[in-house]
Amino acid sequence: AAERKRGAGPVRKVALTATPDRLDLGGRTVNSWSYGGELPGKEVRVTAGDTLALTLANHLPQATSLHWHGLALRNDMDGVPDLTQRPIPAGASFTYRFAVTHPGTYWFHPHSGVQQDRGLYAPLIVEDPKEPLAYDKEWVVVLDDWLDGVDGSTPDAVLAELRKGMGGGHGGMDMGEGDDGKGMGGMDHGAHGMGGRMPSSGGTSRPGGPPRMLMGATSKWLGGDAGDVDYPYHLVNGRAADDPQTFRAAPGDRIRIRFVNAGGDTAYRVALGGHTMTVTHTDGFPVEHAGTDALLLGMGERYDVLVTAGDGVFPLTAVAEGKKRSGLALLRTGGGAAPGPATRPKELDGRLLTADRLKAAEAVRTSARRPDRTLALDLTGSMAAYDWAIDKKPYTPSQRHPVKAGERVRLSFRNRTTMWHPMHLHGHTFALPGGGPRKDTTIVLPGRTVSVDFDADNPGLWMIHCHNVYHSESGMMTVLGYRR
Repeated sequence: AAERKRGAGPVRKVALTATPDRLDLGGRTVNSWSYGGELPGKEVRVTAGDTLALTLANHLPQATSLHWHGLALRNDMDGVPDLTQRPIPAGASFTYRFAVTHPGTYWFHPHSGVQQDRGLYAPLIVEDPKEPLAYDKEWVVVLDDWLDGVDGSTPDAVLAELRKGMGGGHGGMDMGEGDDGKGMGGMDHGAHGMGGRMPSSGGTSRPGGPPRMLMGATSKWLGGDAGDVDYPYHLVNGRAADDPQTFRAAPGDRIRIRFVNAGGDTAYRVALGGHTMTVTHTDGFPVEHAGTDALLLGMGERYDVLVTAGDGVFPLTAVAEGKKRSGLALLRTGGGAAPGPATRPKELDGRLLTADRLKAAEAVRTSARRPDRTLALDLTGSMAAYDWAIDKKPYTPSQRHPVKAGERVRLSFRNRTTMWHPMHLHGHTFALPGGGPRKDTTIVLPGRTVSVDFDADNPGLWMIHCHNVYHSESGMMTVLGYRR
């Protein structure tokens, strides 16, 4: 019934194959999995109002699925194995068919184990038939942290290493609420819980590769501990920093850049050297335009910006926040030597815009309404035991947090851990407090509470989870369920 209301527009057919492949990261070739041998997978572009019919052929050695990150779509197409569909077995295929109603920058990836931390991801761009922005060129920029196939590493081996835990006293519980309603406020945390981090004992042996557990990664913007995994590469559009992609334009061109963080365990701080960025959208929804030098993207988040291109060659640098590495792409509008992989434009240390400082554009602002229901979700667990969960209960598909169609629902994410978590809701967008932006993924800092509101207008069973792939796979997921 919800799908019928969305209507059925022109059908856009796409064929996609998931296969094991050798992928060129720019001077380094690795064995991994991908969509059609491309990294990222080939962009899918539709227009709002279209019906997408995408057939995924699974040539992988294990079952898989496709989740359409950020889309409000029919529940049986959401791509969560054992919840909204049966896993797609090796050698089989499945057609995802659904109405695409809202323009914006989205992406798709598996929801099967830690497959997303291989090469299985691609952008999904939904064009607005009444596009209000004026620009000359468009640049889709997908950020990713990479270890699959490097010196024998695999995401599954990394998960096994992490699950052994840190030992010692890393990451206590019950830090108190500190409820300011802001996902990114309060930059006075210091480095929570770093004192107890112990070196991993021996790590994993090949073919699992060298130890990948990361020690001492800290960021004030993330409230302390920045991440768990030491990735050897950080990619921009599938390319390592020493062989970057070059985007070409003319001086004075107005360029729309669509940023997607497809990483597994890394937040990225991004800046374009010599330019200021005007933020126009986050997670597909328009915001009141805001200028900034740099942006911070948690895993799963997207931002659209406009820049007016200068004359020359400029670095687009994506710093792996707290991890002392970075990715690179280049904007070239004229002559000159290209900046090298170690370049750090001054804009990275300039104004940093975070989601709590944005306001939703008037057209997409939610109406003022008291919540009919509040769901308090405690984010729990520690690095020591690697027992990430919601309400101390690791995920099972039978979990239900009940809502009813038509309700205004408040989700109160209470982070009881000493790590940040990018929390993602399937099938809906929520509003950050105080007229804040419409989003589907929000950063929740250590010890903080973030309360977001959404309208229950899309019946089904919907995941709520941390978009750190290792946290979610360890148990930090649960299910929102509509009562009949």
